[in-house]
Amino acid sequence: MDQTRLRATPYPDGDGQAIRSPGWREIDDTTDTESVWQATGYKEAWQATLEYWLESGVEFRSGSRLEFYTPPPRSRVGPVVAERGFSPAVPPLTTVRDRPSMAVEAAAVATPSPVQPPPLSTEGRDAPLPAPIPVAERPAVLATLAEAVSTCEQCILAKTRTKGVFGVGAPDASIVFVGEGPGAEEDRQGEPFVGPAGILLDNMLRAIALQRSQVFIANVVKCRPPANRNPHTDEIAACQGYLFRQLEIIHPKIIFCLGKFALLCLTGYTDTVSQARGQSFFWRGIPVIASYHPAYYLRTPSRKRAAWEDLIRLLKRWQTMEGCSPSPDLVIPQKNV
Repeated sequence: MDQTRLRATPYPDGDGQAIRSPGWREIDDTTDTESVWQATGYKEAWQATLEYWLESGVEFRSGSRLEFYTPPPRSRVGPVVAERGFSPAVPPLTTVRDRPSMAVEAAAVATPSPVQPPPLSTEGRDAPLPAPIPVAERPAVLATLAEAVSTCEQCILAKTRTKGVFGVGAPDASIVFVGEGPGAEEDRQGEPFVGPAGILLDNMLRAIALQRSQVFIANVVKCRPPANRNPHTDEIAACQGYLFRQLEIIHPKIIFCLGKFALLCLTGYTDTVSQARGQSFFWRGIPVIASYHPAYYLRTPSRKRAAWEDLIRLLKRWQTMEGCSPSPDLVIPQKNV
């Protein structure tokens, strides 16, 4: 079984009888000392044998008998099909080496092609902000929205969530931090950023003299994607209205994006976070600062310096908007956060 080409076909006459052709060695229970079953095994062994032949480049034909091809000396007259003794009415054999394996091909037939998700809606990104809600009324309005999130079934994530994760923080916060989606611990507790990435975020806030209670923390999607995978475009689109409404109610002065999906949702920016850092973005006139997700720093501790740079950028922008002179001691330290 060391031939260099690979072809497979049912018998051309359709009745399970082999068409004897020059160059083909026939194996069956009566014409060869080794039977078909002895040669190939059965059930799972048959499947494994076929896969081996296909990967090894064996040329064969199957039916009630097996035929293996031994290339004859090439003739300088006539096409290759004639050399191998096939009837002109029989179409050329398919080269299986140029196709997926039998198992992969069968799976492709059984599994429909994935539907391309619709593009993320841009509606609402550039619309004017509504008039601010009185601060005293914001907690109740946010609570009503949180109740809607807890019963939402607009996307497939609702089927696997434990709790919807609405957000937490001050209803009149000047800064809103937006992450991607809940993790396992967030899904269990119903609060954003309470796992390892949340502990790091708390440390980042303390580094600029802020606490979780002074800001608002939310996510793009309110339900945990299975196995912490990235949220899909249709899932972001389903939750986009909730995030936009949160921002309308809170009316922050700055939005700090933690990761590329937050930036995508709010601005439509599709390049990398590293390319976005330092650029100017806005959501309905509110400045948006692009930064990495805290989980990125857990995976790549050597990049924590970037977190400090972005936090200083945030703090200086906030102090300027509040009418304060940026603190002269806000400089990039030599050590990581």
